[in-house]
Amino acid sequence: MLKYLDTHVLEILDPVSQDFGVKILVKLENLNHPLISGNKWWKLKYNLEQAKRDEQKTLLTFGGAFSNHIFATAAAASEMGFESIGIIRGEEILPLNRVLKFAKTQGMKLEFISREAYRKKNENAFIEYLREKYGRFFLIPEGGTNALAVKGCAEFAREKLSSVEFDYLCLPVGTGGTMAGIICGLEGNKEIIGFQVLKGAEFLMEEINSLAKDFSGRIFSNWNLEMDYHFGGYAKRTKELDDFITKIDRQHNIKLDPIYTGKMVAGVFDLINRNRFSKGTTILLVHTGGLNTI
Repeated sequence: MLKYLDTHVLEILDPVSQDFGVKILVKLENLNHPLISGNKWWKLKYNLEQAKRDEQKTLLTFGGAFSNHIFATAAAASEMGFESIGIIRGEEILPLNRVLKFAKTQGMKLEFISREAYRKKNENAFIEYLREKYGRFFLIPEGGTNALAVKGCAEFAREKLSSVEFDYLCLPVGTGGTMAGIICGLEGNKEIIGFQVLKGAEFLMEEINSLAKDFSGRIFSNWNLEMDYHFGGYAKRTKELDDFITKIDRQHNIKLDPIYTGKMVAGVFDLINRNRFSKGTTILLVHTGGLNTI
């Protein structure tokens, strides 16, 4: 089993929260593992256990050139004694960036494919082509999101958040697996706000509903997605976002990444300024990691 370091909750004492009478807490889940941090730990946990039960020796997964999932899967495979293969979107650019260079040091075999071919990653014919080329492997989807990932994130919510007093829980959303798991783990309690980091990803509402229903058999209504804080789209950033991340680091000694957590925290602060939260509200932010790839 992967090593896990228990994490703590920190309160952010900021003029914005104090002016509007709300409390901001951060669950520093980015500290749960030095390499497989944040939600990646929980999304991979049961995938790795299933791969062991199936007596698989190789993990295969997908991601972009700067994918935190590729980084985390390579590290997890190394720690757990698996071989690993990363199918990377786009052509190989040398020298390799920090993420892909690290993945190779962990023993991950990288295959670069065209964006057109990458769009076929979920098709049976393409998976069969990969099996013919690489032999037997345990498949982990792009971003790690599947039913086993939802199970891990639901466990996180039940075991690590049940003792925390809060009214709203906020987290960044990429593929939707972490959000679906937390929705299930909290079992309809509290209000959950996801901050979508992809531009034009309205499909995520249906995806999260489907993942949560498939796992729990229930439809939950205590959540919603904020779609206006993507700052240009996935992996896009602005000077405004960079300045905000720098300010949070300097004032509160909390490091955020520009792809996920920075956008989420910036969105929360903006909603506070817009009087979205009533006085006396406690907001819990989940730091989902992402720092290893920047």
